[in-house]
Amino acid sequence: MAPPPAFVQSSIARKIRAGASHLNVSFEFFPPKSAEMEETLWAAIRRLEPLNPTFVSVTYGAGGSTRERTHRTVKRILDETTLKPAAHLTCVEASREEVDEVIQAYWDAGVRHIVALRGDPPGGLHDGQYTPRADGYQNATELTAAIRRIGDFEVSVGVYPEKHPQSPSVAFDLDVLRQKVDAGATRGISQFFFEPETFLRFRDAVADADIKIDLMPGIMPVTNFKGLRKMAAACEAMVPDWLEELFAGLDNDAETRKLLASAVAVEQVLGLEREGVTNFHFYTLNRAELVYSICRVLGLRDRQTPAA
Repeated sequence: MAPPPAFVQSSIARKIRAGASHLNVSFEFFPPKSAEMEETLWAAIRRLEPLNPTFVSVTYGAGGSTRERTHRTVKRILDETTLKPAAHLTCVEASREEVDEVIQAYWDAGVRHIVALRGDPPGGLHDGQYTPRADGYQNATELTAAIRRIGDFEVSVGVYPEKHPQSPSVAFDLDVLRQKVDAGATRGISQFFFEPETFLRFRDAVADADIKIDLMPGIMPVTNFKGLRKMAAACEAMVPDWLEELFAGLDNDAETRKLLASAVAVEQVLGLEREGVTNFHFYTLNRAELVYSICRVLGLRDRQTPAA
């Protein structure tokens, strides 16, 4: 019999042998546009629910385009699962009164966590200029304050470890983050990135600025490299050369891409864990199997599955 591969002596193997993990995870979904997509979404939710995530978030389309679908999905998660849903909310293309009504509706429905975002203009960050409505909230800081005024919500906000595409500097981003914290934000969820040092530098900058907020890295498993390139260009996230080389020539090889995606995400999480990071937010793209396998390797187990 061949000897076991080298990875059995690694930190991954130690996690598997321990049968448990001290890592905390959360998952992001987007509201479905069709009956078929709804079926895919709910299959993903049911598959990931047993991993007992800290919360699951549901996104909000550019220009507020999915408001009703987001609300409907969040309400169903609350009613039909054991999960704690967090609703994304933006202040784009809506008056303060309209946004307040949405916030109150979430509170009345039993939702206690909102992800407060300024939101992208209908044309996206690069194709459209953000212009707040005169009668609307101007930014995520004002939105956070409104959420906290209406109910005792947990409020997460977005952070960009590599700088917001429309920000003049990281220092400016830090000032904005401080304002969000002062308004009541308690957690920062990061845009995706691929080099652990990217997040760690930002974490250190936040600490050096004496901004008191929990930071959660956003992990994006890569299965479609062309799609990733498009998303990265929109938010100006760096795609390392080594990642591009890893996926080169695999456009028609979905199975290999999945294996590589899992390996990259696991290594990314383990690199951050070694630096004391224990909370991770996974962008699922409504697909469960890859994220589920990554979590298994990291030591997370279904609640009903006894530790081995």
